[in-house]
Parts: sequence; C-alpha cells; structure tokens
Amino acid sequence: MKPGNQDILIVTDVQYDFLPGGALAVPQGGAVIEPINRLAKAFRHVVLTQDWHPKGHASFASSHPNRQPFEVIDLHYGPQVLWPDHCVQGTPGAEISRESDIPHAQLVIRKGYNRDIDSYSGFKEADRHTSTGLEGYLKERGFRRVFCAGLALDFCVAWTALDAAAAGFDTYLIDDASRAIDTNGSLARAQND
Repeated sequence: MKPGNQDILIVTDVQYDFLPGGALAVPQGGAVIEPINRLAKAFRHVVLTQDWHPKGHASFASSHPNRQPFEVIDLHYGPQVLWPDHCVQGTPGAEISRESDIPHAQLVIRKGYNRDIDSYSGFKEADRHTSTGLEGYLKERGFRRVFCAGLALDFCVAWTALDAAAAGFDTYLIDDASRAIDTNGSLARAQND
C-alpha cells in the first residue's frame, strides 16, 4: 500500500517519559522509533500527538492520597487509571524524542493539558466530549485514510484509532510500529475494541 495525498500518519506520544528510563516507560517503547521514522518517509502528511499534563493532573496517582500508580478510580467522566507523574508540561520527559526523524510533520496536537480530564486520544479527551480539534483539521484538509502508530498501543494509539474510525476515516493501526503498557488486561481490551 502506497500512501497518497489523502492519507495521513498520526504518530502518537513518542516522548521521553514513555521511552526506556522514562517516568512511565512502555516496555520496548524505543523499538517504535525506527519503524515510525521509516514509515514517516513514505507519508507526505504527518501529525504528532504529545501528552502535555500540568503538575497535579487528575490522572496522577500523586494527586490522590493513599493511591498508587496503576490503580483504577472513578472520576467525574468514568474509570481512570492512575499513572506515575509523566509528561509534565515543560519538562524533559514531555519532549518528543530527538531520535524521531519527522521534520515534515505538519501539526503537533497537545492533549491532557486539562488538569481535571485525562486524554488518551488525539481526537477527544477522556470525558468523550471535549475535542482536541484534530477531527476538524483532518476533514478540512480532505484526508480520507488515517494510519496510527506510537505509544502506548493499548491506550493512546488505540483510542486515537477508534476515534478516527468513529469520525468516518478509513483507519489503520500499525501494530509493528506501536508498543503497549499492558496493565490490568489493557492490551487484550484494546485488541477486542
């Protein structure tokens, strides 16, 4: 399959906190960089997403007394996995990896910047109502097919792909250019969605 003018690659959250040694390192997360760089060269159009949390974000276990990372609690929008503090605005861990070789990326969508709502998807925050604007951008530009890759497969990549499909885009998830956290059965759930 050769990407055309109506195709776009969405590279999800290839940030230092998700890479080896990061605050929320995805197992084998660094293994996505080379395949994504290779894929990106085949696409004229690329969008990046970037987790961009304020200090004290509602998804951080440290924001909830007596809670530990990877516990699940209910917030006003539903179940929320509690994470170690990660991708805090302006920190080195929030930076997109310098090993990513995608100078022609046309847009960076920052997500998770609302202190009270997490955001896995590049399209909608976890309340499933608040839009990032990505859907409108892609439709305005006339894209038809969306290809998703990055970190983490079972959260941000999967939610982005599901929302792309729900928005009417012909959507592909590139498994060999993605890696999962796989906590509490999250990978199996994502694969079944």
